[in-house]
Amino acid sequence: MAKKVYHDLCEILSKRGGTYPGKDIPEFYALVEELFTPEEAAVYNAIPKGFHPAETIAKEMRKEVNEVKSILEDMANKGLCTAGSMGGATFYSAPVFVPGIFEFQFMRGTKTERDKKLAPLIHAYKAALDAGRSAVKLTYPINRVIPVNKKIEVGNTVRTYQQVASYIDKYQPLSVSTCFCRHEAKLIDEKDDCRKPDEVCMQFGMGAQFVIDRKMGRQISKEEAMEVLNKAEEAGLVHAAVNRQEIDFLCNCCGCHCIILKTALSQPKPGLILNSGFKPRHDRDLCTSCGTCIDRCPTQALAMDNEDKPKLNLDRCIGCGACATGCAFDAVTLVERAGILAPPMDQKALREAIKASQV
Repeated sequence: MAKKVYHDLCEILSKRGGTYPGKDIPEFYALVEELFTPEEAAVYNAIPKGFHPAETIAKEMRKEVNEVKSILEDMANKGLCTAGSMGGATFYSAPVFVPGIFEFQFMRGTKTERDKKLAPLIHAYKAALDAGRSAVKLTYPINRVIPVNKKIEVGNTVRTYQQVASYIDKYQPLSVSTCFCRHEAKLIDEKDDCRKPDEVCMQFGMGAQFVIDRKMGRQISKEEAMEVLNKAEEAGLVHAAVNRQEIDFLCNCCGCHCIILKTALSQPKPGLILNSGFKPRHDRDLCTSCGTCIDRCPTQALAMDNEDKPKLNLDRCIGCGACATGCAFDAVTLVERAGILAPPMDQKALREAIKASQV
């Protein structure tokens, strides 16, 4: 019975997709048997697409509501399903591995025995899938960069969706959690530490409420949220989110660990598959050729030219502004970049854009 429920889980996760879908290999079963009890796997398998109350899921399983609701609550606390309240009722959904379940496991930043056991199992599964398939070829940006607003040159058009502060002002509550990418790496090897700040991943609105309710992160004020942004920018981290105008999370990514940046860097032209709509402009008179901007660039888009001044490779530039925030001489500002499409309005529009790009 247990083997069948995990096999069914594999099929369902395969159909639901994501960056790392279900695959019938030994690494999958080693992982899910640690993640899910057989009872939890059965409940996950019964959750229809979308958000549903426990009553709907219990009916699907032909089980008592209280029994199923108890399992769902345990699963939500473990990051195996999502949960949100509306009108006094709680609705549940079944996330994919990525984005979703894998991230939820390490957002707390804890180092429990379960954490230490899960991290290598997740890593092994991802490695097995990566080894068994050709390089992922993106035809449309799934994620986007939000630029460092204070470094955008005066006179450029700055839209609401290009300002992190606009999301901080708009949404309530706000939360912050540990960067799951960097934390997973350190759980596997404590020496695998790029020394970037960890508690910098942010969530907005309903996404934040889930993180707060399930103690995957902590609630923060708008002032604290701005402090998190400043800390991330000082460290040269990249503000990254899903490529739509309405977002529910903001990652602050490093190029050495974070999946958003690493996926973009695996593409022939990272700057076309992940971008903010801006690019850096260097004032050659103010530039002292110190090389700080080159060192801070997470995509190796800058190099010294034959005049010992930074030269930009636009194919690799994602327009994050890490070069600008690190320049002590104010020699770098961000200007609009032609040819970068505005992000789709919502998830439906994003799906349609991705589908259209694959025709």
